[in-house]
Amino acid sequence: MKRRLVVVTELIAPYRIPVFNELAKHECIDLSVIFLSATDPTTRQWRIYSDEIRFSYQVLPSWRNRVGKYNLLLNQNVAEVLQLLGPDAILCGGYNYLASWQALRWSRRNDVRFLLWSESTTKDARSGNILLESLKQSFFSRCDGFVVPGISAREYAQQMGALPDVTFVAPNAVDSTLFARRAESARADAVRISGRLGLPARYFLFVGRLVKEKGVQELLNAYATLPESVRLEVGLVLAGDGPLRAELESQARTIFPGCIDFAGFVHREELASYYALAECLVFPTHSDTWGMVVNEAMACGLPVICTWVAGCAADLVSSNGILVKPQDSFELSCAMQEIACNSALRERMSNKSREIIRRYAPECCARGIAEATLAVTERADATPFFNSAGLISETTSSESKRL
Repeated sequence: MKRRLVVVTELIAPYRIPVFNELAKHECIDLSVIFLSATDPTTRQWRIYSDEIRFSYQVLPSWRNRVGKYNLLLNQNVAEVLQLLGPDAILCGGYNYLASWQALRWSRRNDVRFLLWSESTTKDARSGNILLESLKQSFFSRCDGFVVPGISAREYAQQMGALPDVTFVAPNAVDSTLFARRAESARADAVRISGRLGLPARYFLFVGRLVKEKGVQELLNAYATLPESVRLEVGLVLAGDGPLRAELESQARTIFPGCIDFAGFVHREELASYYALAECLVFPTHSDTWGMVVNEAMACGLPVICTWVAGCAADLVSSNGILVKPQDSFELSCAMQEIACNSALRERMSNKSREIIRRYAPECCARGIAEATLAVTERADATPFFNSAGLISETTSSESKRL
């Protein structure tokens, strides 16, 4: 029997579409997706690839505003839409928005299993606010199960009280086949594409928002301290935009010799070309729940330099790259020099990236979500369900009557 699963998530993110397409094909899942917003123009410039969507979805009416560092998103009709869809289980992508709490409340009142899709890690520098941590703990304690992308997120969920037998791994994924195919095509036409995009012959690549938290200032400092001989041979390309761009461009003009190119925001259609022709991806983030650009770069066969605080680090970066301390320009520069000066090492790391990323395909993520859905709904059918805090769920009274 198929289980009706409703996913509640914030945006129509390009990397989620292939996952939901695979999940919609699962023989035991009847999928609907509720997006709280189509996009977020204040932080994301993603295109919406609606022509690629192969699953049932709707976008709720919403109002968005930024208050200081917090992103406020309010939605209408959450309970009404859930009532209409009649799910057996809800998978909620986070706990940051009022709609998440509304969906949780609806599930408790209607005997519906509730799964939290959590990417938070113990290394996330954004945590620490006592009130927010208390609310987060309250949210966790009311969930019936948890879906996490990897090792660091699983450790965090279990620290928050999630029991191992209701914590399921659905590895974060991008359309790695698409990126690999486009990268191969770009390499076959490297001279023309490099000229059209104005890329250096050799370069390190950063992909992401130009904000302090991404470590871009340390990246420029690290590049500046590379030996002149390396900077004469290898440039630095930053693909992204953000409030620090003007400041970074000013800093870049003081670095000589060297070639630093600010490409601006690059859409998916061209991003694989930037990956394909680079020496290495550098991901110097101060705090990141995952880092999907690492998946994309590995699909294109790149070595990776990554800070160990990134959520993806424990899963994705081993013999295919180098892990460094966050906010440490010297350690970052040493890693960049090591990769730039050793072609055999780059080749080995490149091959290893391609090997590792095969386990992080959209179908693998979809399989993990399906497993979680089936497990919590089957358990609900069989016995009163104990939540992550070891308490009988608020919704088991009617189930007990049926037993």
